[in-house]
Amino acid sequence: MENDEVIPSEIAQAVADPHAYQAWDDWHAKLRTLRATQPFARGDLPGYDRFWVASKLHDVQEIARQPQLFRSGYGALETTEQMEVDAARGAQSSSIVFMNAPNHMKYRLLTQNWFQPKNIRALDERIRKLARSYIDRVVDRDGNCEFWETVSKPYTLQVIMSILGIPPEHEDVMTALTAMDSAQQVDVEPEQLARYRLEKIQESWKYFGQVTEARRKHPEDDLASVIANSLVNGAPISEHDTGGYFTTILVAGHETTTASLAGAIWALAERPEVLAKVQANPALIDNLIEESVRWTTPVYQFTRTAAQDTEFSGAKVREGDRIVLSYLSANRDEDVYSDPFEFRVDRSDYRHVGFSYGAHMCLGMHLARMEMRIMFEELLPRIRKLELTGEPRRRLTNFVGGPEYVPVQFTLE
Repeated sequence: MENDEVIPSEIAQAVADPHAYQAWDDWHAKLRTLRATQPFARGDLPGYDRFWVASKLHDVQEIARQPQLFRSGYGALETTEQMEVDAARGAQSSSIVFMNAPNHMKYRLLTQNWFQPKNIRALDERIRKLARSYIDRVVDRDGNCEFWETVSKPYTLQVIMSILGIPPEHEDVMTALTAMDSAQQVDVEPEQLARYRLEKIQESWKYFGQVTEARRKHPEDDLASVIANSLVNGAPISEHDTGGYFTTILVAGHETTTASLAGAIWALAERPEVLAKVQANPALIDNLIEESVRWTTPVYQFTRTAAQDTEFSGAKVREGDRIVLSYLSANRDEDVYSDPFEFRVDRSDYRHVGFSYGAHMCLGMHLARMEMRIMFEELLPRIRKLELTGEPRRRLTNFVGGPEYVPVQFTLE
């Protein structure tokens, strides 16, 4: 007999509703209850296809380990109407994030070697120079700034632009293109939302189509040339897939690192004792990076779709059911982390799914760590005092989230 136990509607709504994630403490309280009582259970909300929620780290990892059974293809949980409108308008971009085997690995391998630690180490001085330039901006403002907008966002964007070979003066264009995922933050009708997404995709493909054409004629020593001149099954990848590849690297590589950096500064501003601990022992910077990603969890959730009827964690999952992998909940799992609601840099185990898991593990995670490490190495030794000057704010989303407003005052050496 099928397990028909469902999640309480207020908890299911917290998983689905972008607004719920801004009520941070309340959201975490609801998911703490879910982990304790129904760690893998079905949601039943009007207007949504049948879905399940995996809230614990072990279950999230187990599902991610089985990409043939639990298929990719969607980002966050959306209403049935949103999915139908997106499909009708073609608003889902061609992205390796949404690909499945065998295409997923074929496309992933095109750039995977480029992102390996031994290769990105050559970028150290270039990224360090960028970090120093943005720290100088803080100095120019007498240490008073909104960190997300002034430092975190432009710094990580310029890093991505640099490795792609996009000129610095195109920052405004890139900023506009990375606003694609922010479409989920606005309260609009599904038709309007899908139209906005499609417009952003088309703008991105047009821009990167020109980049692709230029790099095929005159390859350079940058990631854009690697993508533009890659072959899949012996043929150049299509304009559709090229556009999706560029857009994925631009958006995913930028917004997630931006959020983790801003989340770290927010956490340190509230915890001067943790800042002092890292300053006294710079070897803790690697721990600070992992804790910042775990704490912020910039990608709140991803959904998978069951490829066939199956049983998971004692529940009968039907073919076509959607499964929400709640990374944000998994990264607060009490069975894995000691004091999961404390921001600590002295943990002995930093297992987390802040960079996803399994076949879809973040392609640029080594670069993200490098960007954060360099910023911390350059900034933290100069700080004498760090404090918030206002109330920080998180993005309105149930997908790629994190801070979008972190007002701080730095007192620098």
